[in-house]
Amino acid sequence: MFYKNLSSSAASDKGGRRDFSAQRSYVSDKRKVSDLPVRRPKESEMIFGMRAVIEAIDAGKNLQKILLRRDMSSSLSHELNDKLQEANERGQLLTVVQRVPVEKLNQLTSKNHQGVIAFLSPVEFYRIEDIVQQVFENGETPLVMVLDSITDVRNFGAIARSCACAGVNAVVVPAHNSVLINGDAVKTSAGALHTLPVCRVDNLEDTLRYLRDSGLDIAAATEHAADSYTATDLTGPLAIVMGSEEKGISDKVLALCNKKVKIPMHGTIESLNVSVAAGIMLFEVLRQRIAVEK
Repeated sequence: MFYKNLSSSAASDKGGRRDFSAQRSYVSDKRKVSDLPVRRPKESEMIFGMRAVIEAIDAGKNLQKILLRRDMSSSLSHELNDKLQEANERGQLLTVVQRVPVEKLNQLTSKNHQGVIAFLSPVEFYRIEDIVQQVFENGETPLVMVLDSITDVRNFGAIARSCACAGVNAVVVPAHNSVLINGDAVKTSAGALHTLPVCRVDNLEDTLRYLRDSGLDIAAATEHAADSYTATDLTGPLAIVMGSEEKGISDKVLALCNKKVKIPMHGTIESLNVSVAAGIMLFEVLRQRIAVEK
């Protein structure tokens, strides 16, 4: 997947913003994500065969994951590894490569996959450094959504839709242990993923350190916080961190957050779906910022 250079992106919209046209307690579904039905990827979302995948990399296709047969050691597989390493060293490509049993590949397709399947991404990926720099250069206040290991595509799509409505500058997701962005995610986002910058990072902790060093507050939504989200100042440059459906925000990520807030629960249900909690957080930020501008 090649990162889009923002230097040539579209001009600002009327509002001055760039037109890029939870913790576990917030998740109400008691079933584990692994227990939920998994949609088999459409063949139009995949590329089969070693040579076809190599040519896709050379052509700059947006690839978000490659599955290799575990015992593969052909000359073409070495060529593929070399291509991926070269692209990663240039900073152009960040693709998850997993070695899996051949049975896994056979479950995905009955075609002659030759021991390799690549998953196409329906969205372009951006560099978070480019976005933050440009937002500051535009005289705007950054607002970034950081998703710590969110894996459900519909939750991700719903969060992306809320982000687009709230004027978020970018959504950050880790390259590993994260959602596979597909057509379902785009559909659930109501098309927001076609305009909202998504930044895929190799190390989420390093990215949070970069955001913090760039002047952003890092606010975690967690049930263990003492302060309510409405009683916390969210008007400055901000990155909101939401945790995964199963594990919540990891301890290492939580340690990098200088603000920790909770959404009070008063009913008989103890939690919110993570996409709902993300929407609540985003529009509290928007409410506070509008109030300050008046």
